[in-house]
Amino acid sequence: MSRNRSRNRNACSAIVAVLATVLAAAVTSFAIAQAPPVPPGLIPDVPIGQPAGPPAPPSTRFEPAPAPLAPAPLAPRDTPAQKFQAKSKARPPAVAKPAPRPNAAPKADPWETTSPSTGQDGDMAYGAFQRGYYLTAFAFATDRVDQIGDVKAMTLLGELYANGFGVIQDDVKAVEWYRIAAERGDREAMFALAMFRIGGRGGPANREEAAKLLAQAAKLGHIAASYDLGLLYLAGQLFPQDFTRAAELFLSAARAGSPEAQYAIATLYKEGRGIRKDNSEAARWLGAAAAADYTDAQVEYAIALFNGTGVTRDEAAAAAILKKAARKGSPVAQNRLAQILVSGRGIAPNAVEAIKWHLVSRARGATDPRLDDFMSKQTSDIRAAAEKAAKPWIEAATEPRT
Repeated sequence: MSRNRSRNRNACSAIVAVLATVLAAAVTSFAIAQAPPVPPGLIPDVPIGQPAGPPAPPSTRFEPAPAPLAPAPLAPRDTPAQKFQAKSKARPPAVAKPAPRPNAAPKADPWETTSPSTGQDGDMAYGAFQRGYYLTAFAFATDRVDQIGDVKAMTLLGELYANGFGVIQDDVKAVEWYRIAAERGDREAMFALAMFRIGGRGGPANREEAAKLLAQAAKLGHIAASYDLGLLYLAGQLFPQDFTRAAELFLSAARAGSPEAQYAIATLYKEGRGIRKDNSEAARWLGAAAAADYTDAQVEYAIALFNGTGVTRDEAAAAAILKKAARKGSPVAQNRLAQILVSGRGIAPNAVEAIKWHLVSRARGATDPRLDDFMSKQTSDIRAAAEKAAKPWIEAATEPRT
């Protein structure tokens, strides 16, 4: 029994390690759109899979992508809130003189109504925001709040203060507006306030309150909140660990179009955790996330296509997807592409290209003794050509990011 519990904990940690690094991908969309963005810079390089042994010969079946390193729950590197805070502070406060600002939000409810932003002024406020006319957006949003207590305008004011768009950046005022809008049922404000509570912006960190806000926003159909809440159930940190509930939340967000959630539910289908094991459903959701340009899903979907796991075998399509993911910097895709360039399965064999991608992936930490052996048996001219082709890719991969 204890051994089973240990295996479950280890498997959960492996899943959480990968899924959690994309938690920040959804957290910056709360003020404008409900569908979370897909920031490639936050996508992890190594998808979930079986532990990797010595790579299979190119003429045999692919093994799944290597397992990730041992994780810390929900935050293998930076916490989601740290990434979110860095993202939200990326732009400096506007130097233009801000429009007149409302007084600090009083504790008592000063507004008679909570009408949605359906009028012309509401459209103009968000239109100005989306075009970068932040002072104009601030003025229109302030008028909407003063005149009719527009909840969406309150959330927009929170967004402007949170990012210093058109006004001096002020987390405390952002929290005030988000709280007022959240109390009036705005799911975007609930999600934004949850992120602030996780990161300790505008007040002390409070993960319990953040979890409650995420649950409220998810219940109202907020896609990113559903995905993030699923991660919390998966990790068993603020709620009892519940794979079934996590799968329900991921599936809801996946159906709404979140590629992160599509990849997550595909992983649970593949592992049979919280939902019945179903390779066909796993491949279907991997395909959906891959079509949305989600790198990890592209790698896993290509492997499924190559092996015919849950989907009709198509080595040529697999090769094309691997090539795309390899060019985006995935060392797993680079390694698998090198393997099939040696074997010529799904793509014309090419020793120079095979060695090039092997060198590039090796520079990123993907070891493959069989490809090392293949490279050692090639002529000096072929190796030199491959090294020359790989050099700019390796230099780009090792350049420090600013």
